[in-house]
Amino acid sequence: MLRYTLMRLGIFAGCLVVVWGLVYSGLAPRGLGSSNGLWVVLLALLLSAPISFVVLRKERDRASVQIVQRVDRMKANLEANRSQEDVADDTSRAQGQTS
Repeated sequence: MLRYTLMRLGIFAGCLVVVWGLVYSGLAPRGLGSSNGLWVVLLALLLSAPISFVVLRKERDRASVQIVQRVDRMKANLEANRSQEDVADDTSRAQGQTS
């Protein structure tokens, strides 16, 4: 997941540099008044989202599989702990009834 996040940030940074270059060269419109920095960031976000959606599809699927495996492991561990508690409880109750 960290790898996917870093790759996504890299795409955003690349888009930010490109948009900044386009705005300051005059090829893209400038923001109103002092909002130029916010305008550049918003344009970079708007461009980087679909690019990362398409380019990082395999990495996103790989991260999803890892998350599903981790959740399944946690569920199995929880169920194992729950069954251990049941066995211990049943044993203690059985010993309490025989006394």
